[in-house]
Amino acid sequence: MIAFLSGRLLVKEPTHLIIDVSGVGYLVKISLQTFSSLEVKDEHIKIHTLLIVKEDSHTLYGFSKLDEKQLFEHLISVSGIGPNTAIVMLSSLSSGEIVQALVSEDVKTIQSIKGIGAKTAQRAIIELKDKLKKELISDGVNPTVFASQDLNLRGEALTALTTLGIPKNTAEKSIDVILRRSGGDISLEELIKLALR
Repeated sequence: MIAFLSGRLLVKEPTHLIIDVSGVGYLVKISLQTFSSLEVKDEHIKIHTLLIVKEDSHTLYGFSKLDEKQLFEHLISVSGIGPNTAIVMLSSLSSGEIVQALVSEDVKTIQSIKGIGAKTAQRAIIELKDKLKKELISDGVNPTVFASQDLNLRGEALTALTTLGIPKNTAEKSIDVILRRSGGDISLEELIKLALR
């Protein structure tokens, strides 16, 4: 119903935003991913939104990136994962890490998120693995990039880059782009060097 909001950011908290759209203040629940991607208050922003209507509430969920919104929609389609749990998932791990864990059937990573038990983690993998693989292929990404050795390589590179002072979001984007281009056939040293350019 409400695809996005475009307006002035009045309040920015780790859990929610208030956006002034032509004199109307919209309360929008967000993940930490979205929180960290937004700059300062009083700036004009555009947030992709999803309105969830329940018997007792109408809640707007907001996302700075469309792919985070799409992943949120996938997550809430899984039985046992509601909107609040999906927001916790998107706050605990980056969208890329969640997709990697689901595609590579990494139950431990999904289960490490607060509120996700073994059964829910397995259900999420079973229900979303093939959908996400198809999306990766249609986006021109080889799903084998998300094999477990690449997860380790990605994690080590991310740790190195954040230690060097590069923001986590920026480092993740660079690493993912390089891994896609290389098809995962790259050394840790080369990956870090390319990400620093």
